[in-house]
Amino acid sequence: MEHRPSEDELIAKYFRPMAGEGGMALLDDAARLAGEAGRDLVLKVDAIVGGVHFFPSDPPQDVAWKALAVNLSDLAAKGAEPRGFLLALALPPDWTEEWLAAFSEGLQAGAEATGCPLLGGDTVKTPGPLTVSVTVIGSVPAGRMPVRMAAQPGDVILASGTIGDAALGLALRLDPDARWAKALTPAQREHLLSRYLRPQPRLALGPALLAYAKASMDVSDGLVGDLRKMLAASGVGGALDLDAAPLSEAAKTAIAHEPSLLERAVTGGDDYEVLCTIEPGQVEAFRSQAAALGVPATPIGTVGSAGDPFVVLRHGAPVSLAHGSFSHF
Repeated sequence: MEHRPSEDELIAKYFRPMAGEGGMALLDDAARLAGEAGRDLVLKVDAIVGGVHFFPSDPPQDVAWKALAVNLSDLAAKGAEPRGFLLALALPPDWTEEWLAAFSEGLQAGAEATGCPLLGGDTVKTPGPLTVSVTVIGSVPAGRMPVRMAAQPGDVILASGTIGDAALGLALRLDPDARWAKALTPAQREHLLSRYLRPQPRLALGPALLAYAKASMDVSDGLVGDLRKMLAASGVGGALDLDAAPLSEAAKTAIAHEPSLLERAVTGGDDYEVLCTIEPGQVEAFRSQAAALGVPATPIGTVGSAGDPFVVLRHGAPVSLAHGSFSHF
């Protein structure tokens, strides 16, 4: 029978090499971070589950990257700088060392790319499916974190990057021979698939958000649904203009051949972009700084008053969508 490492051996071989200073080489049961004067801690935990958030056949490097990236996306939306993360890994009976080696490789690549070291965690058995839970820790200047409850009437709503790529990438995985998929170039197919497999948290946008954003949150469950959540949390209404939603060339090609995909693009989720509101007089300054940081930001709507409805517009007229956002339940 093939020898499997014990938990201590597994940690020493695969995770100790990537431990940050506060993790003390993973030799203790707890991590230690030095306090930072004048800064607040920002914490977030999300789990991804095989067969729900990723395909069991996905490369382990991509599973690891996604587990870290989806959490860092929440830090990015708060303008936070990563300080480290904790990992809880529940392995099903059929795990192999080959899989774990590739997983740890992807995790280390993500940690190094984002400046977010491993601080500790836990490894357990599960009857299945594979579950990866990551807790990220970041920090922001004290009192400066933009929350989702702070949208103000008259604010302009903006979205970073492009919307819908990951949702269309998932659709491509589920039906690679769809009529619209055949219209994509190889590069466009790869773009959509990559956006689903490897989210890119917008950490670079932090300085611009801290300088200008009123409300901010990441887009994980779909643009329409997440904007509805932001406006509801802020006690206001608003309007989203679907014609202004930023789309990649790949998404535009897909939607041109199958117009119904627009709804999937704006409700499907897994974008991991940033949704924020900015005072009208500061929009251009914000967009200029965001562009200089390498992250385009596009105006997509306006915040209404308390008591106003949330409306989704297409060609200037309200539209009704069958699905508002991805739901876990």
